[in-house]
Amino acid sequence: MQIFQQMTDMEHEQLVFCHDKVSGLKAIIAIHDTTLGPALGGTRMWDYDSEEEAITDALRLSKGMTYKSSVMGLNLGGGKGVIIGDARKDKTEELWRAYGRFVETLGGRYITAEDVGTTPEDMDIVSQETDYVAGLAHLSGDPSPVTAYGTYVGMKACMEHLTGSDSLQGRCIAVQGIGSVGYALCEYLAEERAEIIVSDIYPDAVEQAVEQLGATAVEPDDIYDQECDIFAPCALGAVINDASIDRLRCRVVAGAANNQLERQEHGEQLRERGILYAPDFVINGGGVINVAHEFHPSGYSRDLALRKVDTISDRLLQVFAVSDEEGIPTSVAANRVAEERIRSIGRIQRIRV
Repeated sequence: MQIFQQMTDMEHEQLVFCHDKVSGLKAIIAIHDTTLGPALGGTRMWDYDSEEEAITDALRLSKGMTYKSSVMGLNLGGGKGVIIGDARKDKTEELWRAYGRFVETLGGRYITAEDVGTTPEDMDIVSQETDYVAGLAHLSGDPSPVTAYGTYVGMKACMEHLTGSDSLQGRCIAVQGIGSVGYALCEYLAEERAEIIVSDIYPDAVEQAVEQLGATAVEPDDIYDQECDIFAPCALGAVINDASIDRLRCRVVAGAANNQLERQEHGEQLRERGILYAPDFVINGGGVINVAHEFHPSGYSRDLALRKVDTISDRLLQVFAVSDEEGIPTSVAANRVAEERIRSIGRIQRIRV
């Protein structure tokens, strides 16, 4: 694996390897771009098949955070931490405190928070070793419900773009992955009386959605084949790939997962098939908006954060307009919107005192 070449290709600033023998910590922190501000991004705990897979995930996720913050108008850059381990059995106080000490060594270049496999309670332990942590239980807390709300808002924007109405009542949505974000999203969909199809690798999560929300369950691999209005990837990334893309029977791909396209050309393939794609770093921006509001001058306010999350609809419609006007995939249009803001701020002359 040519790590420096990969960093060059993706325009990363820094990659940090963190190891502590006592706690068993094996972590990677990727800092993508700090033009707009310090790199903010959660820490994911996942039982990766290889160290190379963990590195690639950190690099891809951190770049997505840069673009997400840029599109949302936040003064933050993009970073991400990944910890190699099983979140259901490998967490210890020692591990989190060791991780917090590594975050502290970066001096504020990276601000961490929770992500897949981690919780506000985990971040509370990290905060004993560093001030550079957000998403704490007594502040913005778990960002999952806000990410879910933003995804719901984004789905409505997609339907408005296609049909002129943002109503999801009676629409069929196939949700892949019903963890914290996916389940909260299904709650919004059930409230609007949408038809919900769900799949997950954990049977207990599926059972809960079926019993409490009236969802229809399918096997994990069968979710791609469901005839629906919206396919919503809400688990891990790269699910839109060579093997899955021709199986999709939907009008829209709009979900909360990061890095849904395995490669950029898959965005063009969705466009060729007439499937509207809501770029993931736009539609799932609710979580970072929520966490970023911890740094608001007047202090954290859930109401203000949700008001900002509502603008995801406007951001998506802007991306769709650029896509239509220029005849380019929505994934490319979203990148252009994000990159233009980074370039504009980056060109501002620095004034020395």
